[in-house]
Amino acid sequence: MLVAEQALHALADQLRADDSVISPYVADPDSNQPALGLLVAAGPRAAADPGQYALLVETIREGYLVHYGRARVVAGADEDLALLAGDYLYARGLERLAALGDLESIRELADLISLSAQLHAEARDGIGALWLGAVTAIAAGSVPAHERAKTALRRADAGAPRALWREAVRSADLAGLGDRLGRAAEAIGFEPH
Repeated sequence: MLVAEQALHALADQLRADDSVISPYVADPDSNQPALGLLVAAGPRAAADPGQYALLVETIREGYLVHYGRARVVAGADEDLALLAGDYLYARGLERLAALGDLESIRELADLISLSAQLHAEARDGIGALWLGAVTAIAAGSVPAHERAKTALRRADAGAPRALWREAVRSADLAGLGDRLGRAAEAIGFEPH
């Protein structure tokens, strides 16, 4: 069984073993920690297979970072290959989640991917709150306030990121994940306002 703390190393090993066009660009994740994956793995909704949940969340996160930031596992690919690699990682993460039969989390990650793209295309703030809200919902379950905050974010309501963060904190606290949420926020450089 996969250990959640090794999610990034497992991702690198799997991408190398795929022997795909991405494989030559797989780097060792070094000291990077799978903080978002660890948050999800500690949640009650991931209790059946915490390692797989950590791996699939970190796979999605790596896809996002390949597209928009500084990736931890895929490095040095040109712009076109990076775009394909990011999409490939999104698909792999969702495929892993489908294998677990967690339809609620598939919907959550699909919202995360599409809202992330929207925020980047519109050069808007809220990415950190969106990610933390999504992984908390996967870990502890989504509630109506979280869904309303995502809808508000999609409509470009200025208070939506704060609402996502507030709901993530509330849900994490109720599930006993407050410390994990704090570590995840720090790991992605999110500072609540």
